[in-house]
Amino acid sequence: MPRPSRCRRICDTPRVDTFCPIECKDAEPILLTLDEYEVIRLVDLGCQTHEQCAAQMDISRSTVQEIYESARRKIAACLVHGKPLHITGGNYRICGGQEAAYCGRCCRVQKADTEKSNKNQKGDSIMKIAVTYENGQVFQHFGHTEQFKIYEASDGKIVHTEVVDTNGSGHGALAGFLMQHGVDALICGGIGGGAQAALAEAGIKLYGGVSGDADAAVNALLSGSLSYNPNVHCDHHDHAHGEAGHTCGDHGCGKHSCH
Repeated sequence: MPRPSRCRRICDTPRVDTFCPIECKDAEPILLTLDEYEVIRLVDLGCQTHEQCAAQMDISRSTVQEIYESARRKIAACLVHGKPLHITGGNYRICGGQEAAYCGRCCRVQKADTEKSNKNQKGDSIMKIAVTYENGQVFQHFGHTEQFKIYEASDGKIVHTEVVDTNGSGHGALAGFLMQHGVDALICGGIGGGAQAALAEAGIKLYGGVSGDADAAVNALLSGSLSYNPNVHCDHHDHAHGEAGHTCGDHGCGKHSCH
């Protein structure tokens, strides 16, 4: 007798569950299950590895791979054949915020509780600002930063600072790292689209494309005079950043183009 499949843990149901091309409203929809939706959300939007996704959903990595491939085929069929997509059904349970050991940075219920707790701990007037940091400067690639300098500000003035190590956390985990530290805003140089989405989901305001002295950047933000690029991006995740002649964000990148 085959072993029953393990129930997949998801964070929440999608805010929008139906997508339909304008010209194909009456076509038979392709059904994407909620566990397939969750894998796409965590891996493609949240930049998690399959191993991280498996831990969060409380399933094996091979199961994540199977779900991911199935979901991608369905989404591709919708795009290529112009069919509606409806998210429904599946073998799942909703986390509800009670399983924080696995449902870390992407759990909406836990995030709301964390934000409320941080607000109570910090007080309404305290703002926490993180800066990608290296030798006093704004480090130019978010995903490769080894340190953040975290500033606490009250009434437009810096009241406390500390430098924290990321302990090797990569693109997909850094938003959760910042959320755990109660960060409200991030100043950085270059940053990829997936990391930007993770920060937005964590409720962290992004100020990208910034260079120069980290302390000066924070003071400029507090005074309302910080120059930053709201459309910052960096496409280079496979080579070392911060090397001579290479920076990201709104600045020259040698032979590369980061903007």
